[in-house]
Amino acid sequence: MKKIRVLVVDDSALVRQLLTEILGSDPAIEVVGSASDPYMARDKIKQLSPDVLTLDVEMPRMDGITFLGNLMRLHPMPVIMVSSLTEQGAEVTFQALETGAVDFVSKPKTDLAYTLHEYAEEIIAKVKMAASVQVRVLERTKPVSKEAQPKYSADAILSDSAAKRHFKTTECLIAIGASTGGTEAIKEVLVRLPADTPGIVITQHIPEAFSAPFAKRMNSASAMTVFEAREEQQILPGHVYIAPGNRHLLVVRDGARYVCRLNDGPPVNRHRPSVDVMFRSVAQNAGPNAIGVILTGMGDDGAQGLKEMHDAGALTIAQDEKSSVVWGMPGEAVKAGGVDKVLPLDRIASKIISLAKNKKEDD
Repeated sequence: MKKIRVLVVDDSALVRQLLTEILGSDPAIEVVGSASDPYMARDKIKQLSPDVLTLDVEMPRMDGITFLGNLMRLHPMPVIMVSSLTEQGAEVTFQALETGAVDFVSKPKTDLAYTLHEYAEEIIAKVKMAASVQVRVLERTKPVSKEAQPKYSADAILSDSAAKRHFKTTECLIAIGASTGGTEAIKEVLVRLPADTPGIVITQHIPEAFSAPFAKRMNSASAMTVFEAREEQQILPGHVYIAPGNRHLLVVRDGARYVCRLNDGPPVNRHRPSVDVMFRSVAQNAGPNAIGVILTGMGDDGAQGLKEMHDAGALTIAQDEKSSVVWGMPGEAVKAGGVDKVLPLDRIASKIISLAKNKKEDD
């Protein structure tokens, strides 16, 4: 079997050594070289023809975003960003994803040698995923967060046998889940939605330090008002509520209102926040008043929850394979039989608008 050829680019000799050891430990991956700056990386890409590049966000001699932009223009290839867990690191990472990087791995600023090895499974999985991506400068891109722990289902947070409370209401609720490729896919949907769109809840697999900057970035791009969700926050039309990194977001009923509830329970499908948890809560508390959307992402988180929304009477949409960076989550949702419409990314917002309008007219 042909190995995935990886070039590691980082100005830190320690990070280059650690990433080389981690990636080289997997029999399907071969680290063919490393580089300490973009100029050296450019030469080694020509010499070594790697399949995947890992790229430090903050690079000497040339801005990492400039290098990435040039690379995507002249020699498009899958790139995984290695980013520090800081607000500044988050902003640069989102710019990199916007420029065409496939995904990113969080690089803690302390105990680097110990903590990077904790991320070994994530780094290896993302490099393998990146190798299968057909880079097309790019449909825009992405986070994902994971934890190497037992794979719990949404039952760990919310029982499937909980009472379904589908109160008659004129309020529509929209729930969106995403993972790899999701930060840019979510943006592509939000920028096309008007300010009077029904309230939206979003679970995107993302590290804790990145969710607030992500919400801030989406707020600046959208006509709607975007928050990082807070406990007991009322869900209102024209507003978007993004799950905080490392906390599950649930929707609950408070009389005739929908409110956000945050939960610190175990990771579900190895993710916290989990899309399945949010979708199940929406199925139970909004039922046919909801619209569910599952976007690009690696794995199957959200597939079961979207099926539960569908079975509760919600209308459901999945992003199509061609426009997805990774057709894992949407593909699994389609297989589970929980999807009403499979659409390219650029048609999802208009479908949300028409479905929400029809729901309001029906009420």
